[in-house]
Amino acid sequence: MIHDGKSRKLPFDPAEAVEHLSKSDPKLGALIERAGPFTLKLDPAPSPFESLLESILYQQLHGKAAATIHRRVREYFGGDPAPQLLLDTPDDPLRAAGVSGNKIRALRDLAARTLDGTVPTHAAIKRMTDSEIVERLTAVRGIGPWTVEMLLIFRMGRPDVLPVSDYGVRKGFALTFQRIPKTRPLAAEDLPKPEVLLKRGKKWAPFRSVASWYLWRACDLAKSTAPSGRASLQ
Repeated sequence: MIHDGKSRKLPFDPAEAVEHLSKSDPKLGALIERAGPFTLKLDPAPSPFESLLESILYQQLHGKAAATIHRRVREYFGGDPAPQLLLDTPDDPLRAAGVSGNKIRALRDLAARTLDGTVPTHAAIKRMTDSEIVERLTAVRGIGPWTVEMLLIFRMGRPDVLPVSDYGVRKGFALTFQRIPKTRPLAAEDLPKPEVLLKRGKKWAPFRSVASWYLWRACDLAKSTAPSGRASLQ
């Protein structure tokens, strides 16, 4: 991830969010007590185009490999390319940087949809609701709801996003709310269905992003405390 090392202030009060979650859901409150303070730092906020360009390059790759490809692309263009420049660039230099054919097509669609206004500007997206942002950005080839939800949480700091398809959130929920014998590893069938998360999540609104962050922390805690593969599901 390319940034200047600075983080931005959250657009909501973390203390208020933690207090609300602890009072509305004692089991989640117990997790919050174990996990400690809410320390999410927002990534710098480039334009939606730049954020999604990075997301596309990182899809289905390990972090180091994706970071290398992203760095090569930025080196070729001298930074993140403008949408029109990306459209005007032939495939060969992108392939040389390690970008696959499918991702090249996704990047070109992203650029075209930025130019036609489907992908909003940085100023415009701040005025949009979460659902509007998801609807607009998932029109881009290769961009699904999960990718947009991560942008909403980590780039924009939206407080009430619950990514029900996220593996870590589902695993953290199972570890926190479901009675699973500690003598066996977590199994795939232990992971909650989206409707289960949504039902419980009603207690957490309007701070479901913060609840999600703590469910991710539940996975970290399980890794650090399980001597026999308690959280071994990958």
